[in-house]
Amino acid sequence: MFIKRPHSTIEIARLTHPKQILGLATKAGINGDELELYGNYKAKVSLGVLQRLKQRPDGKLILVSAMTPTRHGEGKTCVSIGLTQALGRLKKRVFLCLREPSLGPAFGMKGGGCGGGYAQILPMEDVNLHFTGDIHAVTAAHNLLSAIIDNHLAKGNELKLDPKRIIWRRAIDLCDRSLRDIQVGLSEGAVRRRESFDITAASEVMACLALTTGYKDLKERLSRIIVGFTTKGRPVSAAELKVVGAMTALLKDAIKPNLVQTLEGQPVLIHMGPFGNIAHGTNSVLATQLALKLADYAVIETGFGTDLGLEKFCDVVSRQGRIKPDCAVVVATARALKSHGGSRDEDLEKENLEAIEAGLANLRRHIDNVKKFGIWPVVAINRFPSDSDKELNRIKEFCRSEGVLAEIADVVASGGEGGMKLAEAVFASLQEHPSKFKPLYAPELPIKEKIDKIAKEMYGAEGVVYVGTSEDDIMFLTENEFDKLPVNMARTHLSFTDDPKVKGAPEGWRLKVREIKVSVGAGFLVALTGELNLMPGMPRTPIAERIDIDDDGNITGLF
Repeated sequence: MFIKRPHSTIEIARLTHPKQILGLATKAGINGDELELYGNYKAKVSLGVLQRLKQRPDGKLILVSAMTPTRHGEGKTCVSIGLTQALGRLKKRVFLCLREPSLGPAFGMKGGGCGGGYAQILPMEDVNLHFTGDIHAVTAAHNLLSAIIDNHLAKGNELKLDPKRIIWRRAIDLCDRSLRDIQVGLSEGAVRRRESFDITAASEVMACLALTTGYKDLKERLSRIIVGFTTKGRPVSAAELKVVGAMTALLKDAIKPNLVQTLEGQPVLIHMGPFGNIAHGTNSVLATQLALKLADYAVIETGFGTDLGLEKFCDVVSRQGRIKPDCAVVVATARALKSHGGSRDEDLEKENLEAIEAGLANLRRHIDNVKKFGIWPVVAINRFPSDSDKELNRIKEFCRSEGVLAEIADVVASGGEGGMKLAEAVFASLQEHPSKFKPLYAPELPIKEKIDKIAKEMYGAEGVVYVGTSEDDIMFLTENEFDKLPVNMARTHLSFTDDPKVKGAPEGWRLKVREIKVSVGAGFLVALTGELNLMPGMPRTPIAERIDIDDDGNITGLF
């Protein structure tokens, strides 16, 4: 592929001539009859590949995480892509696995989720906008259950569902704060009740699909979903509403991972989109299992920092998918370190070694977090144009003092070439530090002990304070034998604490847990902390205002 330099992200994508997806799939070990083509450059992969390759040994699993990010984004997706491109340049059989971008962040604050510069995924516009319709299918299945609930209430309520104790909310793949608290049933013949929406990334249907291992397992998961309680307090499941078959039918194609490619032609599986702060934050188990069977190295991006997506991968995903990581890359940036070291946002592009020094405490905690799982970290210093050599060298010196390898990743500007040293560091770390992976806690521990361990070990908290309904929730969950499930912490990604304004690596604070919900289908508990909301709002100037399409059908404004 020939690319002229330099150009913007969107220009780079349009000047690149991607490989036909059928040829790319064949080279990657997927047969033509195992593909469902969506045009020339994207396809769905049959689950039959896993059955065909079940005897093949798994490749090495490389998790990509990060230090505590800032609102500006630290380029974790770019580093994941650049590392994959570098492994490809080294003639390694490699697959990258990413989550599907949500329209909420794409139209709100974050923008597209396909990388940038010379470290990006193609076809970029398709992946960012609708893609193969998976997230829409999740939304439809979720809201079908909502519609059936309200129809059941209106048509006699045979199950004696208490309208005030329905916990199944509606879903939409957009950021819309006005839907956080609404009223439904205002028309004649309907049951009036309070209702709310979650963003689809937080849907339990999304989690079920991301964690499932096949159609049978998916139906069992959807059947277990608790939608509410009767007037006598008995939990009511989706199975009792006789809608699970229809929900699964809507997800018939969405269960299959999607195959696309990097800018340099390495295969990428993009599948499911749970957020790392409000859900478990990793692409589907099926995509990861496929990548491990097809490649010698599978690169998996986890949501936000090691305290969120990586912790959840190790404590939730690895158990359900029977997957064990071999090492972890922690993405760090000079500007994030300066932010956590006290620098103002408007000064982040100025050299400030004092702020770098102060911010290194945050990076140290993330390095220690990885080690607690029995895997060894490698630090990727994602380079930005404003970074000074002194700042970058100081970060490398610090990592050496912590006993971990660190390399500068210049992948946005140079693609796979800019990730070669990072790839070599990953190889060296895999050889020198074989995985001794272990989850952080045993799921059999009482709920409070699991939350306490996560808060203290991962976040550096002094303890946990239970407010709101959390104490009653724990009592109910324990009485109903849901207490043996792992815990998915819903917490801001911008801080180790539950307050997004607190930077660095704070000590002497207590985590506030306000509510604990059960996602029986997904197989975990959800502990809501601080003021985190499952339906984000848009910023004052949303990205949607700059997105447009020209007379030739070219989309602009996604970057």
